[in-house]
Amino acid sequence: MKRFTVIFERDETGWWVARVKEVPAALTQGRTLAEARRRIRQALGLALGSDLTARRAALVDDVRLPSPVRRAIRSLALSRGRLEREKLRFFKATDTAISELLDRMKLSVRDTGELLGLSHQRIQQLKASTLVGAFKGTKPRGRVHAARRTP
Repeated sequence: MKRFTVIFERDETGWWVARVKEVPAALTQGRTLAEARRRIRQALGLALGSDLTARRAALVDDVRLPSPVRRAIRSLALSRGRLEREKLRFFKATDTAISELLDRMKLSVRDTGELLGLSHQRIQQLKASTLVGAFKGTKPRGRVHAARRTP
């Protein structure tokens, strides 16, 4: 399978210009990145004289953005990673608290829910399948609420 680098840049009118680094004749544009991606494959097929090669080719995006924008995106990616790690810690802590209240303290599902700020139905769901297990590779279903403080 052939591999090509596609360079995407915004022009002064706001359109995305896409060009294949290895095939200078493959050049197109689109109003959106998605549109430019679709069109560059067509342009590549025309430039190579082989639509099949263009369809099967691996296209690697090289989106050129101004430095401040790249920094903002990098910062977002780092924040997202921290958030995912915190979610996992939160889910583990919730699992531990539910286990301690139900198993060690032998509290009812209703009392456990009351102490954790969750409905007894949600406690039942969480007891049946752990949050940590639900989190691995996917987003957990439902919403987990922060614990309520009792006076």
